Amino acid sequence: MWWLIALLIVVGGLMLIAELVLMPGITVAAIGALGCYGGAAYMAYTRHGVVGLLVVVAAVIVLTVAATWFSLRARTWQRFALGDKIESRSQEAPERKVKVGARGVALGRLAPMGTVVVDGVGYEAKTTGEFVDQHTEVEVVGFENFNIVVKAIK
Repeated sequence: MWWLIALLIVVGGLMLIAELVLMPGITVAAIGALGCYGGAAYMAYTRHGVVGLLVVVAAVIVLTVAATWFSLRARTWQRFALGDKIESRSQEAPERKVKVGARGVALGRLAPMGTVVVDGVGYEAKTTGEFVDQHTEVEVVGFENFNIVVKAIK
């Protein structure tokens, strides 16, 4: 019957590792690990007395410490972690390509937002408050939230 007790202890250790690494918090894996440990201790005590219980408790303590140490080491789970860092953006900020003072043309009416073409490239733009008619020449005066801020040239 020691093989069944040992099996319960090993399964409890695996559930503990799953709890620590895969699903932290008090979940089914933690309750399952405690159930396996408790079942192993109960079986050892009823079949082998206090000595069997002490052997199981010592094994559970050693396994729990070893599993915790192994699970919390950084290099152990590094192969499962995302190794690459994503540094891209959904769109490139217009201030990287367009400078303040650049001139362009409004494609449509800016009321107060719309599209402008600066150096042959279309950008979302907003005005400083006034409405700008279609095909009006505009000047870049700033940037705000991936938008170009423009004013009409009169």
